[in-house]
Amino acid sequence: MDHSNILGVVLAGGKSQRFGEDKSQVKLGDRLLIDYILSEIIDEFKEVLLISNNKIKFKQSNKISLIGDLKKGLGPLGGILTAMKWIKENSKNYKWISTFPSDTPFFKKQILKDFLEDIKDDEGKLFFINSKNTRHNIFGLWSIDLLDRLEEELHKGERKVEMWANKVGVKLINMEFENKDPFFNINTKEDLIKAEEYLKND
Repeated sequence: MDHSNILGVVLAGGKSQRFGEDKSQVKLGDRLLIDYILSEIIDEFKEVLLISNNKIKFKQSNKISLIGDLKKGLGPLGGILTAMKWIKENSKNYKWISTFPSDTPFFKKQILKDFLEDIKDDEGKLFFINSKNTRHNIFGLWSIDLLDRLEEELHKGERKVEMWANKVGVKLINMEFENKDPFFNINTKEDLIKAEEYLKND
């Protein structure tokens, strides 16, 4: 798939309730957590949209735009709608958005390349990565043709990514990994300690 048609989107708008503070801003090793995912995807897209409702720090790049959710409290689907509307309102030519969470420090750009390479844009409107029998709903590729339906369903009260994706039809792209789980995400302080141990043993 042609990467120039895709807007990279990092969803960092979560409340981090289990963590107790904005986890995108915690230090892991010598970097902010948010900078791990940004550094892996920044070269793969013309632009990256970072969606957060906080005034967050990150390694600056002229490729990255930071915006807040159009409407707070809608969860990841609200962030996805925000990205799609940003494309329309700024007259961008992107046909797809590729979404990422902000809390997965071990995700690597080669996974993204392999994921996008396995997709033909006439095969569907929504694609998620699947690995080890786990569906990764935030690592997705979304056609902006879904904008109107997404907005309508959010207005009706839909909040769960998995349920909405099942309704519209999602294709899973299976990917397997031998080593450390690239989808390991940090939800708690204990997870952060585990991640620090992974880094030390790398």
